[in-house]
Amino acid sequence: MVEKERSLGKMEKGRGERLILFATQALCGFILLHFMYVQFLAYKVTPSKQIKFTGRQILSESKADHLINVVSNDDQHQSLQYLLSRLLEGEDRTKFDSTGFACDKGSWSLVCVADKPVKIDMSTMRVHLQPSDLRFTPAGENTTTVVRPYAMQGNPYVINDITPVTITSSEPEPPTCDHNHQHPAVIFSSGGYTGNIFHEFNENIIPLFITSRLFRSKVHFIVVDYKPSFIQKYRRVFSRLSDHEIIDPAVDSSVHCFPGAVTGLKFHKFLGVNTSDNPQGYYSMPDFREFIRQTFRLKTRSVFETQNPPVLLLISRQTTRKFLNQAEMVKMMEELGFRVIIASSAKEMSNVEKFSRVINSCSVMVGAHGAGLANEIFLPDGGVMVQVRPLGFQWDVDSFYSEPGPEMGLKYLEYRIEPEESSLADVYGLDHPVLRDTASVAAKGGYEAAREMYLDKQDLRIDLDRFRETLVEALRIVGRRIDVSNA
Repeated sequence: MVEKERSLGKMEKGRGERLILFATQALCGFILLHFMYVQFLAYKVTPSKQIKFTGRQILSESKADHLINVVSNDDQHQSLQYLLSRLLEGEDRTKFDSTGFACDKGSWSLVCVADKPVKIDMSTMRVHLQPSDLRFTPAGENTTTVVRPYAMQGNPYVINDITPVTITSSEPEPPTCDHNHQHPAVIFSSGGYTGNIFHEFNENIIPLFITSRLFRSKVHFIVVDYKPSFIQKYRRVFSRLSDHEIIDPAVDSSVHCFPGAVTGLKFHKFLGVNTSDNPQGYYSMPDFREFIRQTFRLKTRSVFETQNPPVLLLISRQTTRKFLNQAEMVKMMEELGFRVIIASSAKEMSNVEKFSRVINSCSVMVGAHGAGLANEIFLPDGGVMVQVRPLGFQWDVDSFYSEPGPEMGLKYLEYRIEPEESSLADVYGLDHPVLRDTASVAAKGGYEAAREMYLDKQDLRIDLDRFRETLVEALRIVGRRIDVSNA
């Protein structure tokens, strides 16, 4: 028994000695690590000292955390270069990768992209590229490009009134920076046809979404031909696409410097987005519609979430292409089971934040061909847009509305008037070429003559029996709530 107790005592003593030894080793290791850490923080690298870090040669000013910041910033630049390159393709992207600057010229738009620091003189709207930053550019070769930053480059009625922006590397000593920015610039014009909702979305808002959305709001907007009413109207759009205040060159004559710049906006097609042409196929028209829903806080996503009875919005024009028998039309719509909202006030429709919510509550929108039909963007998914097509103008009617609607997730219906439903029949008679051969007007007098005749001088007196069939079809599409068997 005594021997057993002695044996246990020796075991406990050995275990205690081992614990003390382990604790001593751990304490020594901790002291050594602390000493190395203090020495490391105290070590300073002279300005000429270079440290190799993850394969890059980086000048260090003091501590290791500064090295991490430098590498992080460099990675951010690499990411910016990648994002900017997404705005180009084919040979343009190849040129961009080798020189740091290239322009994409599509059938409509012209967009120039620089991925190196630029200095923008707001007083002259000159974008200065440093020649040394153009990689592999032959000595003595200069770059000078003039861009009128509007999406519809091929529109002669607009483009000459857009303020030009000159991109140049020809000046050896660019101006000194008054303001330095961490994010790239996007330069565009708010001129042209702003004030017309179709053109605002077609040539400004959708192209701006396509061009700038990939930067995730880390971008500065420089707006030439600055229109306060337009900027205020779409202030929610601009604030979601950019975290920064818009720069207006008309009131800011200083020099702003950016890590890169995009001059001009990409245009794909009328009221639409080509996923295949978009950077990496990131965005589609449904993506844009979701962006708009969130921006204007639209609650209704699907037409099957709308009210019952379904609400029909009638776009009532007050100048040209008026519905001469509008009261009878509204009565027939109500007899079919619609609750009708008439939009006739230009002031009401110009408040896009309020009016978008009205449209978003509707199942069906009806209107004669015109800019007001662009409000279909705010309809819920599965909603119906009914276009009443006047005489004349086949191409733009198809391109502007019948093609974009389905890509927005909407159903497009069309009602084509007959010659006897046009007010032109009262002036020229049913047998006149103006009514029977509309193409002859354009062939003889060109676009302006056709526009004056069919858009500016024509009103509509709708055949209620024929139009009723179109509205019954609209009910069937959005219905499942109203019995239209007797309609």
